[in-house]
Amino acid sequence: MNFGQLRNTAPELRVNDWIDADGKPMDKPLRLSDMKDGYKIIYCFQHWCPGCHSRGFPTLRFLHDKLKDKGFDFAVIQTVFEGAETNTRDKLRINQEQYGLKMPFGHDTTPAGERYPTFMEDYRSGGTPWFTVIDPEGNVVHADFRLDPQRFLAALGADDVELKRA
Repeated sequence: MNFGQLRNTAPELRVNDWIDADGKPMDKPLRLSDMKDGYKIIYCFQHWCPGCHSRGFPTLRFLHDKLKDKGFDFAVIQTVFEGAETNTRDKLRINQEQYGLKMPFGHDTTPAGERYPTFMEDYRSGGTPWFTVIDPEGNVVHADFRLDPQRFLAALGADDVELKRA
């Protein structure tokens, strides 16, 4: 499997199990069209993943704090490709509260007949932690285990960030 989907149009999300920014079950699944028109940052994790907690969530928190009011939108998905007995749905709210992240969290398990959870299949992610960034035109512009927040912000430039307000 090639990783990333870089420079391709972002596929629609097929994750069906979500909680909202307040930890309540969502009536309908989050779709890309439900998110703001600017950049979208999607962070994938597993509760038991040490790197998700030591690097991934702190990076997401930093980016969210810097960009949430500048037209960026965020979503978090627990991609359960292993450890289903530990990486359970109840861990969504635990992690949402632990990191103070007021954004939707999804729980993505492997559908019958598929090899990986839907996000991993559609976006060709390589595991966790995984960051996917979708530009305002709907193209995947970053897909990797890491996202250096300082380099990311520098690459956008202050003027670019301001232009992407929703």
